[in-house]
Amino acid sequence: MTPITPDRPSILTRQPRENERSAGSPLNQLVRTKIIATVGPACRDEATLRSLVEAGVAVFRLNMAHGSIPEHQESLDCIRRVSAILDRPVGVLTDLAGPKIRLGELPGGAVECVAGAEFRFIRGSETQKSDELVTTYAPLIDEIAVGDSVMLADGTISLVVEERGPDWARCRVVQPGLVRSRQGVNLPGVKLSVPAISQADWQHAEWAASAGADFVSLSFVRSAVEVNLLKELLRTRGSQARVVAKIEKREALDNLESIVEVADAVMVARGDLGVEIDVASMPIVQKQIIRVCQRYQKPVIVATQMLDSMQHSRRPTRAETTDVANAILDGADACMLSGETAIGEHPRLAVEMMRRIASATEQHYLADRRQGLLADRRQGLHDHLSGTRSVVGDPAQEFLPAPEFLMQGLHPITQAVVDGASRIAAELDAKLVVVASKSGVTAIARSKRRGAVPTVGVSDNVATLRQMSLYWGVTPLAADAGSDVNALLEHVTAWGLREGRLIRGDRILLVAGIGFGTGGHNMALVHEV
Repeated sequence: MTPITPDRPSILTRQPRENERSAGSPLNQLVRTKIIATVGPACRDEATLRSLVEAGVAVFRLNMAHGSIPEHQESLDCIRRVSAILDRPVGVLTDLAGPKIRLGELPGGAVECVAGAEFRFIRGSETQKSDELVTTYAPLIDEIAVGDSVMLADGTISLVVEERGPDWARCRVVQPGLVRSRQGVNLPGVKLSVPAISQADWQHAEWAASAGADFVSLSFVRSAVEVNLLKELLRTRGSQARVVAKIEKREALDNLESIVEVADAVMVARGDLGVEIDVASMPIVQKQIIRVCQRYQKPVIVATQMLDSMQHSRRPTRAETTDVANAILDGADACMLSGETAIGEHPRLAVEMMRRIASATEQHYLADRRQGLLADRRQGLHDHLSGTRSVVGDPAQEFLPAPEFLMQGLHPITQAVVDGASRIAAELDAKLVVVASKSGVTAIARSKRRGAVPTVGVSDNVATLRQMSLYWGVTPLAADAGSDVNALLEHVTAWGLREGRLIRGDRILLVAGIGFGTGGHNMALVHEV
């Protein structure tokens, strides 16, 4: 990627031309941060889904809190058709609703909560009184106590419990607002007995396994045990889906390391998390979660309200663009769009904007890193001529600390070969690092090193290719990963020349294995096109 120079405008300063399209442009191809888009009424048709993939979507999210299984099956089938037409692996994330507590039906559909007003939570499924509230969680009255906070409508309305009886709890409004039927209820700090996987979640997980979903996310995770339970459910049904742990409870933060260790990926679900904890601490907590994921080599997604204003506006706010950029700089592998694509008025524009922000952010830090690498080389030459020795940076490592733990299925020899190949690729200014992988684990190891040289993940496993679509900086490419090295290089070279990724004289670093067992990598090979 060309460093930013005064005589060469970058995306940071250049305004896009009216006829500039994101699909197929070199800019689009080189964006490393992956984009997840939620499927909904605004983008469910095949033409729109195809448009979003062309704009940069790598993974589609099916939100099981809304819609029926037949509707989601139709969306998944449509995504698979688009993927086949475009000859591009596209992942599908099935997002289980989890034990979300919601209000029941309110008289007239909505009630104004005035500051200082009193409301009573009562048992049952309905009420006719405007000062009474019912919920979908029957034990709520038994599990809250005087002094507890009750947050409604994603935290925009706040009540405090002042008195509790056998069948009711009296609350006073602290933060006013209009509450509507079926809106969410959060109980910050209250330990609930509700299971992490409800009966509906169980049915949805079984459907995801049978339908071939690539990722299944578990909402409101509280412990590693719950993550393992979902993994076992999927495994026993023959699913290769990766489990994504959504961090949105205080208890999840208390058990963060153990949850990250067993999860296949993690989502910073800022909607409910920002209600469960002090919203002022959300930016720091986001950074902490991402750092733990980096230590354990786990892909991490940042979600909720990233470009929220684009549900109605054609342009985001400056705060939103800064939020996306900061998530990328924190180390997010992917950023997720929710209402922006599911129900928004401009789904494609939202995807294109996220891609542009990611591209601008990546160009900036990759240019800085290349300048640092040049400085390291100059220092090394000076040391050689002067007979001295100084400490220089690692050209393979970008802006994140190195992982501390090997992820499950990754051999330490494979990790060492990946790290060595990353350094060689940076030193030789290679154009591609090619990783042959059956399971995709080696591609994750390369991804979490944040190498400036783009990565191509090669596999003959369709599920692995679709899962690679989530990994930062990895482009999935179908090929026989077990074929001989020459055939593999010929295949990648032909693809690179055809896609404009390579020209004659470019160098490729291939990471593969010879006689090292299934999934093992013990070879780094330099190839010149």
